[in-house]
Amino acid sequence: MTAKKVWGLLFAGVFIGIINGFFGGGGGMICVPALLLIGLSNKQAQATAILIMLPISIASAIVYYSNGFVEWDLVLYTTLGSVVGGVVGAYLLKKLSNNVLQYIFALVVIAAGTRMLF
Repeated sequence: MTAKKVWGLLFAGVFIGIINGFFGGGGGMICVPALLLIGLSNKQAQATAILIMLPISIASAIVYYSNGFVEWDLVLYTTLGSVVGGVVGAYLLKKLSNNVLQYIFALVVIAAGTRMLF
């Protein structure tokens, strides 16, 4: 990997971390396109983004917790549902083509952006 690519990834990582920490999520919406730009397939980018987001989310959660922003009564049920959804999503990732994944990802980003506006 070239030094230019390494610096680009480090810069992207800082930006992704800021977005995730600021909004409490959403860094993956930046991470996946960044990984696609360096040549990963959709499946590789989405799977890699999940692993990249784990330590970012843990770090953000620690800061949110230390500031008293965590609603613990919501955490358990949402976590259980998210784990089930994560397993189903990972299984579907194996089954769908890269083109279908690209369209689904684009639709989710558009839907999320539209929801944020209204």
